[in-house]
This record gives sequence, structure tokens and C-alpha cells, in this order.
Amino acid sequence: MTFKDKVIYQIYPKSYLDTTGSGVGDLQGIIQKLDYLQDLGVDMLWLNPIYPSPQYDNGYDIADYVAINPDFGTMDDFEELVAEAKKRNIDIMLDMVLNHVSTHHEWFKKALAGDKYYQDFFILRDEPTDWVSKFGGNAWAPFGDTGKYYLHLFDITQADLNWRNPNVRKELYDVVNFWRAKGVHGFRFDVINLIGKDQALKNNSNNDGKPEYTDKPITHEYLRDLNLTTFGQDPESITVGEMSSTTIENCILYTRPDRHELSMAFNFHHLKVDYENGQKWTTKSFDFEELKNLFHTWGEEMSEGDGWNALFWNNHDQPRALNRFVDVKNFRVKGATMLAAAIHLSRGTPYIYMGEEIGMIDPDFDSMEDYVDVESINAYRIMTEEDGKSATDAFKTIQAKSRDNSRTPMQWDETANAGFSTGTPWLATGNHVDINVEADKEGEILNFYKDLIKLRKDKAIISEGTYKAALKDSPNVYAFIREYGDKKLFVANSFANEEVEIELPEEFVGGEILTNNYDEYEAGKLAPYQSIAIFSK
Repeated sequence: MTFKDKVIYQIYPKSYLDTTGSGVGDLQGIIQKLDYLQDLGVDMLWLNPIYPSPQYDNGYDIADYVAINPDFGTMDDFEELVAEAKKRNIDIMLDMVLNHVSTHHEWFKKALAGDKYYQDFFILRDEPTDWVSKFGGNAWAPFGDTGKYYLHLFDITQADLNWRNPNVRKELYDVVNFWRAKGVHGFRFDVINLIGKDQALKNNSNNDGKPEYTDKPITHEYLRDLNLTTFGQDPESITVGEMSSTTIENCILYTRPDRHELSMAFNFHHLKVDYENGQKWTTKSFDFEELKNLFHTWGEEMSEGDGWNALFWNNHDQPRALNRFVDVKNFRVKGATMLAAAIHLSRGTPYIYMGEEIGMIDPDFDSMEDYVDVESINAYRIMTEEDGKSATDAFKTIQAKSRDNSRTPMQWDETANAGFSTGTPWLATGNHVDINVEADKEGEILNFYKDLIKLRKDKAIISEGTYKAALKDSPNVYAFIREYGDKKLFVANSFANEEVEIELPEEFVGGEILTNNYDEYEAGKLAPYQSIAIFSK
């Protein structure tokens, strides 16, 4: 299996479909929607963590790597999901959180109880460094009453694992192989570029200490070993690493085929172009120039270095892209199809986040009572109590940036609770009367996604071609050229809410149009949020 012609669909299981009336989505809900996903044309389903967890970090705090959270169902349900998906030529991708475990995990409990063998599973020090946790505050916490401290780069309940210990590596490789034996062919490795800590940990106030543990050279050794011992034995495997604060140079190394590390890498730089001074909890309009340049730089350099990008606009930690990058009140549909074309026609593997294929947007919540995300609740408190923001301004920021924006239940139809649950959903639904799967079956967005997915499978220039930036000076058009063999394809995507002029490269004037999200195309002009792909003559 090559991964270059595949499209991966991300499911936040808690919000996909509830079959029990509990208000929480479950594995049987995913099984019920497999025909829908097959019709869409996707090849693999990435599921956010489905393991037992105290849920301090939405399941990324794992208490047992080889079991199913009862909220989602049973191991029998999971095995049924794998089998039923396979019948439809769909594989499963599981989220592997191997940098840290929950402090509720038996390894940590045994370590805390004094077991020396398990104490070496964690990063314990007599003197903590000055590193800052990615969730705020000190990255070290007291290890019981031992006088030592344990490292937690994330929540205090997420203890970093000591990858320098070969016993830790063996346990984690066994976890991956456990799920491979269940028929899993895809693995998404959470913050995997943070696993390579040095033996001697040093203070570093630069960027909260990130240079001390990010993209360290030994990480590449660990990934090659992981590959060799687990998924590398499976020719059908597809792997993706979530790379925190990474670089192009490292992502080429992580993903270049001859390196035998990973299939592809996620980076998040393009989703920070609406951060004021790099700060998330702000409401700045996005910087198109920065967005375009990031796409061009990563596109060209990964292409030249034979690395591979995972391409995405949306995920479970981000507000909906339509609200961020499009005049959503006036051009939701055209904006949705343009955003889709901008990544599905590019070089890399496209990821669709549930609901993106019908143009879901942020919910229209009108009170902080509607939000459940702990990060959002904490941010609101800090903005109002410490930063001096008014309640109105703070709430507007939460509305724009909350992770709950993407976690609202999947909108299947216009009925109560959007067809998600017969009970009370764990998170309220929003705007589902107008935006739902049933309404879009004959609409533009869903069918445009189907066409794009089919094109990736049918056209080698899309799945295999190189990437070269085009129209670099355009103030509102993101354009690039794909090349494969003797074929060239020019793709132009307008981010403007009005008609704009473009200068089509001569070799594409009069060329065959491959895709167009409008019925017509006037040479040298793009309608609002128009996307067009043209072959060279």
C-alpha cells in the first residue's frame, strides 16, 4: 500500500454518533456510519484515543494502552469495527500517545509505591530544570514524598516516559504490536518528536525550555527502532508523527523513505497565522501572506528533500477553518470547497476532520456555560481576572479560539441534537438545522470532496507530483504547480471575498480544466473563493 494516493478521515469518537443515549459517541456509532464513509471515498479512519483514561486531557492521558474505554464500548466492538471497515476497504489509524502516560497508569502507581524497576520508566530528578509545561506552570512536580520530581511536559497527570530505558521502549513496541495483531494498519504518534530527552537535563529559559527536548537527534534513532520492531514489518502500514514546534529539516528526516522512520508528519505553523504576537487567546484576522509563504516553503522544501507532509485545516484542537480563513457569513459553501482544493490538490496526504466535508462551522454558543473544555474555561478566567479583559471581550476570544468549536457533535440531520444522540449530548450542538449531512447530500461541498478524493486516486500528478510555488506576489491567491513526468498542473485558490485578477502562466493559457468549484471560469479572473486547476497545453 502506498500512502500517497490515500485520504484519511479523523473521527473524534466522543462526538461522532451515540447509539446508547448516553450523550457520548461510541464505536458502534462509527460502525453505523461506515457506509457513509465508504461513499465519501476515504481510505483510513484516525480515531482520537479510545483507551481507559481519567480524561484530564481528553483521553491523551492514557491509563491502559491495551484496552477500550467503556464509554466507547468493548474490545469486541473494536474488533467488529476493524472487520466491518475492512469489508469496505477502510483501515483504522489509532492514536498512540507514547511520550507520556497518565499518573493513573499502573507503571506510575508502581513507581510511586517504591518499585525501582518502574521508577526508571519515568524522568525523575533531585533538582528540576526551569522548563515550562505546555499547559502552563512548572514542567516538574513532586514525586510523592521522595524528594524527587517527575517531568510532565503536559498536564501534571501526564508523566513523561524515559525512552532511554530499553524496558520502556520494549513495552511501547509491544503496545503497537498488540494493536497490529488486532488488524490495525495506521498509527498516529502524538508529540513524537519530544521523546528524545538528553541524559543530563539542562536549564534553558529560551522558549520555555523547548530546545532541550524537541527534535533531538536520538529521536530519529528511536523512530527507526520503532519502525523496525513494529509497523515496518507491515507493507500496508501508514504512520504519521505529530511534530511539536518542529522544523522542515527534521520533518524531511522523519519522513524520507530511505530513513525508515515515519510515512508523514504533521506541523502546525500554518494554524498560528491568526495569533497576535504568537498568542492563541487573541482575535487577530489571519495573515494571508504568512499562510501562503508557510505553505510554499514547506511544500517546496519537503518536495525537494523527498519528505512528506500530512495536510490539514481542521482537527480536534482547532477552531473550524471556515471561521478562520473565509468570509463564512457570505461564502461558506465556496469557501469550504476552495479550502478543500487547496490541500487535496497539493503534495502530501490530506486529512479530513469530521464535519469538514459538509462545511461545519463553529457553534453559535452564547454563554460560557455552553463550554466544557478546561483550557477554554481556564483561559476565560485568566483573561477576566488577571489580564483585565472585559467579560464581553474575553467571551468573544473564547468563541473564536475554543477547542470545543471542533468538538461539537457531528451534524447528521436537522432533528434534535443533530441526529447525534437520543440523550443529552456531552457538548451542545450548533447550527445543525441548516448544516448537516442530509442537507448536503445533494449540495456542493460533500460532492466536491468526493470528486477531490477520486482525483487523488486517478491522477498520479496529484498523488506523486512535485510542488512548486506560483503567483508568489499575489496578495490574495495561493497558487502552485504540480509536475509529474511530462505533465504540469496549475492550481489557484482565491482567499478573497471579491473578484480578483490573476496572471496565468503562459503554458496554462487555454489548458484543460481539471477542477473548478464554480460552473464557469473567466480567463485571468477568479470569483470570490474560486479554486481552479488547469493542465498545461
